[in-house]
Amino acid sequence: MPWAVGSLRLGRAWVAAPDPATLRARWAALAAAEGPERERLFRPTRARTPGAGAAALPGQRAGSTARFTDTPGPRPDPVRILREPFDEQWLLPDQRLIDRARPELWRVLDEHQLFAVESAQPAELLVTAHLPAGRLGRIRPLHRRPGGAEPNLAPGLTHLLGERYGTWVTPEDVLCWILAAGRPGPRGYEVPLTADATRWRAGLELGHRLLSVRLRGARGGEAPRLPGGRRPYVRSALPAWPRELSYDPGSETLTVGGGGGDTAVGTVSPVPAGAWEYEAQGVRVLESWFAARLAHRDPEAEGLDAVGPAQWPQGWTSELLALVTTLALLAELEPERGAFEVGPVLSAAELRVAGVLPVPGWARRPASVLDHQEEGPGGQFALL
Repeated sequence: MPWAVGSLRLGRAWVAAPDPATLRARWAALAAAEGPERERLFRPTRARTPGAGAAALPGQRAGSTARFTDTPGPRPDPVRILREPFDEQWLLPDQRLIDRARPELWRVLDEHQLFAVESAQPAELLVTAHLPAGRLGRIRPLHRRPGGAEPNLAPGLTHLLGERYGTWVTPEDVLCWILAAGRPGPRGYEVPLTADATRWRAGLELGHRLLSVRLRGARGGEAPRLPGGRRPYVRSALPAWPRELSYDPGSETLTVGGGGGDTAVGTVSPVPAGAWEYEAQGVRVLESWFAARLAHRDPEAEGLDAVGPAQWPQGWTSELLALVTTLALLAELEPERGAFEVGPVLSAAELRVAGVLPVPGWARRPASVLDHQEEGPGGQFALL
């Protein structure tokens, strides 16, 4: 996947939140403020200030390109993003508010797109159908153009693999193979290509299961479920605002407690130990997810960062149950993935003979996908 883009840099935490209602409230507060108070709430950086204009984000029809100090314009509808590993949140898609929004990614964001996100330390790979909008790592779109029209793969790769394995190979097949066979290596996340058609089919079967779980029902798929009819339930209702998260492996119970002397607690079970222990980028996913939802209640939170729901939203509980299921399934698949053997591999020399290597320079750059005018700062249109 030669075309890679650096992480989005938001510049200010308040433009993203775990629920869209919070973003609507933050926008309203910012738009209503004036003068120094708007400046304070905005949190200017060298890249973005209330007095700087910016182009409209591709694909986002709502919003203004005028300077925020002149007119905030209509509030853009929040869009779903991947904020942290396995943490799907929401973002205000207004480039005036984002230090580095990576418009080239927004141009190819549609219902066909998937994003592989490669972190460096430790070398790991995430896959999501939502735009990754945090410091997650290098972003590699599966497709270089909207509509899945051109794969972000080394030119000639799918043709070579199809001939070698005697079958049709799609870009999504290659991504599934990456999930099954990729491993951290001295040069980052490394993916050997098998020379054996049987191992390819086995890798695809495992990879498709991994992809289905990671996408969590996105793109019209079914939400993952634990086998045997098991599923996590809320055994006792969560308090109005929980502050602590703990786990009892004996009873497979997740306790969502009040903390700070509050005796009210909620419980969720069964929560397999694999879900509780599951880590991404060296951090327990469940603890990181929970902490992100408490951020606006931090005593040190100021300005728009402190704006959030007064009580724990019911939707977050549903997301927690779905996340537990996802992590439990991935933990169950990890031994199989760890034991997966690639068999004999295609050598770099074979890839060179087939013309797959070296990858041409144009394949490492975004494709030209401008098929309509894009509005620039102050309502000017970009030259095509």
